[in-house]
Amino acid sequence: MYRKYLKRPTDIIVAATALLFLSPVIAAVGVWLHFANKGAGAFFSQLRPGRNGRIFRLYKFKTMTDERDADGALLPDAERITRAGRFVRSTSLDELPQLWNVLRGDMSLIGPRPLLPEYLPLYSATQARRHEVRPGITGWAQCHGRNALSWKRKFELDVWYVDHLCAATDLRVVLLTLRSVVRREGISGEGHATAEPFNGKN
Repeated sequence: MYRKYLKRPTDIIVAATALLFLSPVIAAVGVWLHFANKGAGAFFSQLRPGRNGRIFRLYKFKTMTDERDADGALLPDAERITRAGRFVRSTSLDELPQLWNVLRGDMSLIGPRPLLPEYLPLYSATQARRHEVRPGITGWAQCHGRNALSWKRKFELDVWYVDHLCAATDLRVVLLTLRSVVRREGISGEGHATAEPFNGKN
């Protein structure tokens, strides 16, 4: 019942309420990043696959500059992330603009994280099941290690969530996510500012 009839209305009510009350925070973070990112802007958008692989435009706060090397290529993530950006990311404030994606129906508050479209043909049949539900701002994998997990483990946790989606599971995700945010756990993968790219094997 929750999965079919209550999850989406809950998403709408919570996202709308959060946007209303957090609008001063969102505005303040936006202004801060506008200056910290050295002209690169405060917001980041990118195409991502959602439920059933449907492509949508995801919005986040931008935590890096657009600085490039002598050949015009972007510098590595670790060199472009700013001090402000590192704080915003570690506290998960960079995810706040996705509340708009939740209102639009692109995302849910809780579900597998939306990844890159180029990963779609790399998934096994089991891994592709993560797209049976809307992607989330946070999810079962997010609160069990986030970017510190291997891709294999992330996908296992995503599929577990699809098979066990219910009100009790979502409540556990909320509580575990709050703990992870407070502890600032799993922000980066080993040797990366965020996570290493998925290649279908790692």
